[in-house]
Order: sequence, then C-alpha cells, then structure tokens
Amino acid sequence: MSRTGKKPVPVPKGVSLTIDGRSLSAKGPRGELSMVLVEEVLAKMGEDGAVTVDPRDDSKRARAMWGMSRTLIANMVEGVSEGFKKTLEISGVGYRAALQGNVLQLQLGYSHDVKYPVPEGIKIETPRPVEIIISGIDKQRVGQVAAEIREYRPPEPYKGKGIKYAGETVFRKEGKKK
Repeated sequence: MSRTGKKPVPVPKGVSLTIDGRSLSAKGPRGELSMVLVEEVLAKMGEDGAVTVDPRDDSKRARAMWGMSRTLIANMVEGVSEGFKKTLEISGVGYRAALQGNVLQLQLGYSHDVKYPVPEGIKIETPRPVEIIISGIDKQRVGQVAAEIREYRPPEPYKGKGIKYAGETVFRKEGKKK
C-alpha cells in the first residue's frame, strides 16, 4: 500500500483543478499546467475540495504509479500557486554569471564564455555575479535547467571550484603530499 498515494491533495484557494477523464489541468495565480494520468490510476475530486488518487486494480504497476501520480498532482498544484525555485552558487577565481537579455552568460575558466539560452517558462536572476536563481511553475523543468547549468562546471573535489546547488556539500579530497 502506498502511504503517499493515500493522502488527498489539498487544493488551495485561488487554484482551480479540473479533471476530465485522465487529463488534469490546474490554473492558478502563477500560470496553468496540465498533465495526463497513466491508465493504472484514477483521480477524482472530493467534496472537501481535495483530489484523491486510487489505483484501478491491485497490480504491481498500478501500486507503483499510485504514489507517483499523487506527487505529480501535488507538484502541479504547488507550482501554479507558489512556484518552485533553485539557487546555484559559483565558486572560483574569475568565475561569474550575468544575464544579458534572454541569455545567461557564464565565465567558468574556459577560453570562451558559455552562453545558455533561457527556456520559455523559466525565469533566471543573477542578484550577485556568483549566484543564479532559477524559478518557474514546473518543478521538473526548474530542476532540469539547474542541472544543465551545473553540468557546465560541476564542483571539483580538490579546491571546490565550480557550480553547486545552494546547500550542497562538496566532498573535499586532500591534495598530494611531499
């Protein structure tokens, strides 16, 4: 039994969630998201304004999709009401980021600047040259953009230089000894 799937998803004020067969759409103050549920689960709106997700049968796949579908619906509701945010930190001498129009320009110690075009539906801010804030309503896209930016120069274990998530601890190694 899924402990996550059993919990109903509360729908806050200002968010409207419509269920039409297997397709769900949420509309809120930050925007609109939609998704299609897998065939193994069934979502229905309760009388208290919360969405409950149930498996259609007792198969292993239906039980596996139950908790995942409930979490996807909860992320969709949270995204249109509050949104998601990831913060990246840059450490290293001369490493910095700047937003120029719709392109994030990164100076990461390469012979050239790395230019990352900002995808649609994602907002990137650089309050300081060593900090990048990525925000949006889709949790998966925010995380994907953060991972793509981090991939240009992941933190290295000897000096800790590179791009890391805020709060991430880099496992440091000892250098060579004489």
